[in-house]
Amino acid sequence: MHSSLDLSSPSASMSDPPALHSVRVARTARYATLGSPSTAASWWVVLHGYGQLASDFIQAFEPVVTPDRCVVAPEGLSRFYVDGMDEHEQVGASWMTHEARADEIHDYVTALDTVVQDLAEDRPPSLHVLGFSQGAATASRWALLGSTAVDRLTLWGGPLAHDLDLAAHAASLRAMPLTFVWGTNDPHMATGDHTAVRRRLQVHDIPATFRTFDGGHRLDEPLIRALTDDA
Repeated sequence: MHSSLDLSSPSASMSDPPALHSVRVARTARYATLGSPSTAASWWVVLHGYGQLASDFIQAFEPVVTPDRCVVAPEGLSRFYVDGMDEHEQVGASWMTHEARADEIHDYVTALDTVVQDLAEDRPPSLHVLGFSQGAATASRWALLGSTAVDRLTLWGGPLAHDLDLAAHAASLRAMPLTFVWGTNDPHMATGDHTAVRRRLQVHDIPATFRTFDGGHRLDEPLIRALTDDA
């Protein structure tokens, strides 16, 4: 006869929770490119949203690639199946979750700096960063916390990361042309979110450009063309 352990009894319960530890390990980061980073005068580094892959996301920017303009799409370090437990065919990536968030932010900021360093020994002549959805918060943290100098920052379908201290970074943001892009029917960016973003910037006297298009939570090719033409 097998005896069972009564986990409800005091003697069976643990007095202390498990101790969690962290250790730095090497990771392999992946990125996609369109155009020639080695010869282009202008780089657009574009960061995908939750559940997307770099090779898919970058295709939206193919129409704006020229001999003088390349596009680089780093990929989030965490990949997972997005089509359910039964199929296990469609894969997406994420930049982070709230679990061990400080470590995840550190890791992806370091990875994004490393991608630029891997493509160019020197800083590219002109570096524009565009973050979409979850990539918007990622892009804003990288632009302000990373070692890569960013010339222009565009946040599409998402705000600045909520945990950034704008008082501490106001000078950097004033020197960095900042653009927000929202679809008029984006369920993830309601009118109240627009107002909160504007108010947060106004408190710290940070200028920004706001652009919209008819549509939802997606990229828009005409507006992508307009942004690259304006840069």
